[in-house]
Formats: sequence, C-alpha cells, structure tokens
Amino acid sequence: MKKKDLLKHVITQVDATKFDSTPIINAMREMSFSSRDTARAADILKKMIDEKGCTTMLTLAGSTSAGGCMNVYADMVKYNMIDAVVATGASIVDMDFFEALGFKHYKGTPFVDDAMLRNNYVDRIYDTYIDEGQLQTCDATIKKIADTLEPRPYSSREFIAEMGKYLVTHSKKKDSLVQLAYEHNVPIFCPAFSDSSAGFGLVMHQYENRKKGKPYMTLDSAKDFLELTEIKMAAKTSGLFMIGGGVPKNFAQDTVVCAECLGKEVPMHKYAVQITIADVRDGACSSSTLKEASSWGKVDTTFEQMVFAEATTVVPLIFSYVYHNSNWKTRKKYEWSKIY
Repeated sequence: MKKKDLLKHVITQVDATKFDSTPIINAMREMSFSSRDTARAADILKKMIDEKGCTTMLTLAGSTSAGGCMNVYADMVKYNMIDAVVATGASIVDMDFFEALGFKHYKGTPFVDDAMLRNNYVDRIYDTYIDEGQLQTCDATIKKIADTLEPRPYSSREFIAEMGKYLVTHSKKKDSLVQLAYEHNVPIFCPAFSDSSAGFGLVMHQYENRKKGKPYMTLDSAKDFLELTEIKMAAKTSGLFMIGGGVPKNFAQDTVVCAECLGKEVPMHKYAVQITIADVRDGACSSSTLKEASSWGKVDTTFEQMVFAEATTVVPLIFSYVYHNSNWKTRKKYEWSKIY
C-alpha cells in the first residue's frame, strides 16, 4: 500500500456537547458492574465541579486523545470544569499540539505489516496511524519555540504555556487543549515531558546550541513538582479525574505527600475517579487502586471510584453528563497559572 492509501480516513474527535448522555448514565446507575461504576464516576465528577472551593485536576495517560477524546479534554478546560492538567508528553505534544499545527490522526488497523508502515514512514498506535514526517515537523516546531526562549531552567508548565502562546498566532485548529489552557490560565504539567516529540525538539535545541558554545534552556522536573504542590497547598480541597495511570496519576496524587514534606498540612484529595484497564495484581503504581493510594495519605475514600473500562468508551458519556448537569456556567475560575 502507498502512504496516501494508509492516511485516508481521519479519526473524528467526538463532540460530546452535541448529545445528552443523562438518560444513559441514569440507566447505568440502576445496573451493575462497570455500568454502575461509570454512573458513580459521573456523579463524583459532578460533585467536585459543583463543590464551592474545590480545585479539579485532569490527569491524562495513554492515547485516548489520538483515539477520539481530544476535544473532550479541551472542552473540560473551555467550560471551566478543570483547573489544572497533568499529562504525558505524548498526550500534549504528539496528539493535541500536533493537531493544532494542522495535522491529523487516521483510522488504521492492528492487522497490518508494520515493516510496510515503516517503509511508508507511518507510525501506528494500535489501530490509529500518524504521519512520521508530520511528527518530525512537530519536533522541529518545539525546537523553534525553545530557540526563542531565555536560556534557563523551565518547568514543563512554563514551556507548555509558551506552546500555547505560539498557537495563538500559528494554530490551524481552533480550541486545542494547549491553546485553551494558555488562554484560560489553566496550567498543564508534563512530568515526563521529554518522553514525546518535545524531547526530540529540546534535544535538537540543546545539541545545536552546545556545538556553538551557546547556553540553552533546560527542563526542571523538581520545579514541576513544586509548582503543582503549590496549587494543592493553596486550593486545599481538590478532586482528580484520571484517565489511565502512569506518571501523571502518581504526580498529581503525590502533591499531598509533598506538601507534608514542606511542613504544610493539607487534606487528601477529597474526590478521585480513575478510568483504567490496568490489572491491579502486578502491584504497579499505574494499576494501584484509589483505596491503595489512601494508605499513602493521597486520596480520601469517601468519594472515589475506579472504572475498569477502556477510556474512549466511557469518557464521552461521563463528560456529556456533567456538561448537561453540573454548574460549570457559574463556577469560579481559579486561573492557577497566575500564582507563579
């Protein structure tokens, strides 16, 4: 197959504001297994959005943005449901920023000759295809942004804000998560930022400057941790809506422990929802339950819900329910980016 044949059918990013999932969630509430868990997760997310004084955090891991949920996460910022984002670099750069530059993800299949894909410079995420050449343009754009900055250590939040600022004048797609977060003063943190197209771009920036004997910008992961912990200390009451697990999940949860290490007494995250298909039996952080997190002093267990489901199947339903039933229209805007 030729590249043009592989990259023909664009993934449609779902617009969950265009339907009302309330009847489905209400029906699920009276069912069992993952249906009831999903309904309770929707109820908990609504509670954290509706509670006065509660700061909400969205954590993203995995490839659900490429898989069709990208606009859901952007809409959560746009409609003032989320006050901070913690994500993998791939979710922010390879997916959201990538599409903001005008590129797309495409429908593919896992039943394919991957050597043939490589020969066509096409990358695969299970059943989704990406043009590797376009990804390298994304890498180069990150380098371009880095080249304009003062050579000093930056938190990922600071650099992603620069990406949002860049998109204000260069975006080919309206309402990307990165640009909306910048415009609404919602901080985005990527604790493992270099594990993405950002990493390639920043390495090129440092390599080129080092060869010229010039100073260059760097990333400060400890600054990330401090900045997010400062939000938790200022907010006190908080809730987590977690897609997948990994570094973002643990990073957001650990702010409670970090505050304690700084001599500040803050409550555990009052609300917590995690949507995952990870197996809890391997003892890994990504698959640790929220009840387990409570033993570490991270998450209260009064309003917590694990949903063991592939996220693209339930996230649009949960979001649609809170969009149509929560008080986001009158909710306070926290604009945590302004505290730095």
